[in-house]
Amino acid sequence: MGKKIITVDDSTSVRQMVSFTLKDAGYEVMEAVDGRDALSKLNGGQVHMVITDLNMPNLDGIGLIRELRANPNYKFTPIVMLTTESQDSKKQEGKAAGATGWIVKPFKPDQLLAVVKKVLG
Repeated sequence: MGKKIITVDDSTSVRQMVSFTLKDAGYEVMEAVDGRDALSKLNGGQVHMVITDLNMPNLDGIGLIRELRANPNYKFTPIVMLTTESQDSKKQEGKAAGATGWIVKPFKPDQLLAVVKKVLG
């Protein structure tokens, strides 16, 4: 089985597209509808990468990154933001919280896979 990635987005269509793209490339994928859902599904378990939206209900992407970085299990887990936001101020906020990378929606599957491969090595 490939490496495990969790995709976190309140948009079903985006989650499905990310999930399909990753599964097609041989990755194991978990899905969560927001940051709170992601934390409960992860529950300290191993995941190789997190791909998260920024704007979500309950717990947004920045909040999720902060929570994950505070947990020793996820201190060094790559976290990529996948969002419509492209302002530098948002990118800086994401980076300050601990984001590894940033992909702006809409994305091309090849672009997503290139980032995943680069980050996972």
